[in-house]
Amino acid sequence: MITIRQIRSADKDPIRIILEKTSVFTDDEIAVALELIDIVLNNDHQKDYIIYTAVSEDGNVVGYYCIGPTPMTIGTYDLYWIAVKPSAHNKGIGKELLNHAELLIKQRGGRLVVAETSSQPKYENTRKFYISAEYQELSRIQDYYKTGDALVVYGKYVSQHRDSK
Repeated sequence: MITIRQIRSADKDPIRIILEKTSVFTDDEIAVALELIDIVLNNDHQKDYIIYTAVSEDGNVVGYYCIGPTPMTIGTYDLYWIAVKPSAHNKGIGKELLNHAELLIKQRGGRLVVAETSSQPKYENTRKFYISAEYQELSRIQDYYKTGDALVVYGKYVSQHRDSK
């Protein structure tokens, strides 16, 4: 059983460890994730990023997600990060985090969640995760990150609300 709550300062180091232990993120990617965490923790007035953590019954951080409204859109949100402690994989925590993020996005008037990932074999489980959560592959741009590594974009409509503006 987990609790999902807004990030706290003490969560940063456990999240860093989770990102390192997943063995899929590069040092540069981890640095970006930590930078977004710092933005959220150090600026109460920023509106670009929203971060929640999954905490086990014994108080340990076992996962997190980071979302934010996509600039220059109405109702589209990016799922920037979602990660679960490797020892807690296949226990439904990622799904709970994703469901929480989707509900929060819907409550904030969001319609569409977009998640980007890589075509590299080490991201196969990530791609399967999105498909199992009813995300559709929206696009694939070959050689995006580097030669042989495509950008794969997934999306899911969490609301059919259409803004008439």
